[in-house]
Amino acid sequence: MGYSPQGELVVLRKGTNELICLADDPEQKGLSVACYHQDLAPFMARGRELRKAGKSNQEIFEMREQEAKSGKLTMPKQASTLFVYSAPAENYNQATGEVKDGYLRYVVYIPYATAESTGLPLKPEAPAMPWIMHPGTHGAHIMINPPAAK
Repeated sequence: MGYSPQGELVVLRKGTNELICLADDPEQKGLSVACYHQDLAPFMARGRELRKAGKSNQEIFEMREQEAKSGKLTMPKQASTLFVYSAPAENYNQATGEVKDGYLRYVVYIPYATAESTGLPLKPEAPAMPWIMHPGTHGAHIMINPPAAK
């Protein structure tokens, strides 16, 4: 998926596997591209919709939590992965596509998982150590943040 000249999200090319990839939004500073499992599509689409409506990150989280609990928002039944590759504006040449010191982080969504159910800490206790964020909620996920390149 990517953006049309009018700034609308469109399918650029139909994929051949279970991942949905989202190109960089040229209206945003820096670079951020992502690929996520197709079962996360409703969650991701709802977040984009609420963001476009001007909702804050906290409002988006709270609205999706309520919608997931009510069954209005379908969440994956199994662990589902998101990969995000990013770079700040000063490290990304939008005209050429050149990226300097890009950063890849990994996220594994496991709705309603907890530190107790996964054995993971609530914060990284060592560099690149997985940890669980938003435990016990629809947005519970394992964060894996490798050290940035130097």
